[in-house]
Order: sequence, then structure tokens, then C-alpha cells
Amino acid sequence: MKKIVITGASSGIGMQLAKAYLVAGWQVIACGRDAKKLSLALGENTKNLQFCCFDLSNREEVIASTDQLNEIDLAILNAGTCEYIDEPKAFDSKLFERVIHTNVIGTGYCLEAVLPNIKPGGQLAIVSSSVTLLPLTRAEAYGASKAALDYLTRSLAIDLAPKDIDVSLIRPGFVDTALTQKNNFEMPSIITAEKAAQIIMQGITKRKQEINFPRGFFYTLKCLSLLPNALWRRIGINMIKPLK
Repeated sequence: MKKIVITGASSGIGMQLAKAYLVAGWQVIACGRDAKKLSLALGENTKNLQFCCFDLSNREEVIASTDQLNEIDLAILNAGTCEYIDEPKAFDSKLFERVIHTNVIGTGYCLEAVLPNIKPGGQLAIVSSSVTLLPLTRAEAYGASKAALDYLTRSLAIDLAPKDIDVSLIRPGFVDTALTQKNNFEMPSIITAEKAAQIIMQGITKRKQEINFPRGFFYTLKCLSLLPNALWRRIGINMIKPLK
């Protein structure tokens, strides 16, 4: 039986991935901060399911909670957060620190915990975002954190290749989750978490280096990213709207 570790498994994409891999017959180690939330999301007595609870921002908790993991076939580092900088002149450095620490440093803690335990022939996948294609209003913290994950994942793909570990960079567009439900702006091409999990699972099965979706939305952003920076800057400024 293959073994998978999924962080951020108590809701959203992580929860749907855990459910999908359980149905596919994998042994699933579902990671989250709260055991009760994991139980509510995935069930307490589900066969082949194990919970691993830790605060992503606490290195000691991450390392201690995962010290029994071994012989991992696949790790999907999905946990993260999203907060926006609403007033740039009153730059919220505490908010910036929270987002960077959770999305980037927390991912580093997880890498320290799981990488030594991924088997040769195994896989690692890190969830970033399509936001990395373009600078967007209010996304200074979130976009910077995901851009860091892009670079981190691509670098790991080079250094882990000689170790016989394939690495996938996952860049979703808008997915209907508890985080995006807080957004107060239009989210084009938004898809369900179930659909996102299906696309990710298919891409990982094919050992794709990049898993970008929804395809139309991603390639629209990709084309826009080819515009001269000055032109995109004008477009981006026109996207700024007063907060409701």
C-alpha cells in the first residue's frame, strides 16, 4: 500500500485530496492543526487514515509530530494562509510576517520533516498559486510568499532528481475554499475543491513538473504576464477598487 502525507487536510483542497487518495486505496497521513477538525472533515475510524497534528508555524511541533513517518511515497505540502495588504502606506508588517512565516517558513519545516522519509522513486508536490504570474493589487504578502514557493520548488526539483524523487509545482487559480470565501472581489473561473483535487491527483499520477489550473485562466494570466511591465502596471492600477 502506498503512503501519502498531506498538509492542510482539515479543509479545502487538502481535505478533498485526502478523501480521493483514501478512495484510491492509499494509506493517508492527514496533517492539520486541530485533531477535531480533521475528524470532522475525514472521519475518526476511517480505514487507512492517520492524523498528524501540529502548528505549521512551530518547528518543534512539526518535527516532533512527524518523527514516526517513514517510507513515504508522496508528500503534498498544501497548508497555507492568505491575507491582503489593504493600505500600503500603513504597511502591516505583522500581517506580512504571518503570511511569509506560514506559507514559506512553515513549508520549510515540513520539508525538513518529510524529505528524509520519501522513498527513492517517490514524489513531492508543493502548492503555490497562479498569483505568481502577475503582481496584483493587495497581494504583496500572499504573492511574495507564493513566488518564494515557486523558486523553492523548482530548485528542489533540480537537487532531488539525483535522489530519484520527482517534484511537482502546483499553481491553482481560484478554488472555492474557506479562504477564498472571505474574498470580497470577483474570482473568475473559480472551481470546486473537489475538481481541484481531481486535477492535482491526475497531474501527480503523470508525474508532471507543473500542474496549472484552470487551464484557460492560467494561460490568460500567462499571456498577460508577457506584456511590458509598464503596460501591466497601468492595467493593475485600474483594477484597484475601494474596499467595501
